[in-house]
Amino acid sequence: MTGHLVRRAMRCADVKGNRQKRGEIDAKRRNADEWLRLQAQKAAEHRRLRDYGIALARAEVAVVTSALAPSNSYSIPDFVERGTYRPEPFVCKDCGVAEVWTPLQQKWWYETAKGDVFTKAVRCRACRTKERTRKSAARRVHLEGLARKKPSAT
Repeated sequence: MTGHLVRRAMRCADVKGNRQKRGEIDAKRRNADEWLRLQAQKAAEHRRLRDYGIALARAEVAVVTSALAPSNSYSIPDFVERGTYRPEPFVCKDCGVAEVWTPLQQKWWYETAKGDVFTKAVRCRACRTKERTRKSAARRVHLEGLARKKPSAT
């Protein structure tokens, strides 16, 4: 009789309830989903590295996303998605000369100067210098005018 009770107890230990079965099924599904996510992530990284190698062959410069200024936008700029800066042609809005915004200039603007990631070059170097001079002269004249208006403290 003791052997019969032992066998019965062992059979009962093997029987699982629905909650326990559901938990095991959900755990397997989570593991499978995690594995698929990791495989997709590896494939995306492989594609990114392949594209990066192609970009380096084209004389493009890599983007360091951690060095970019923070942006509150929901969209991602093309160069960040691509992972490289490419030469971008533009026409100067002041003199109309066709120029190329080089990858190194873009890297400096976005990563060192912390420029907004959605801005593009619009002026050639000569026109940028002229505009900077014009603005500083206008600022100086404005501040001198404010200083003349201000009543003396004595």
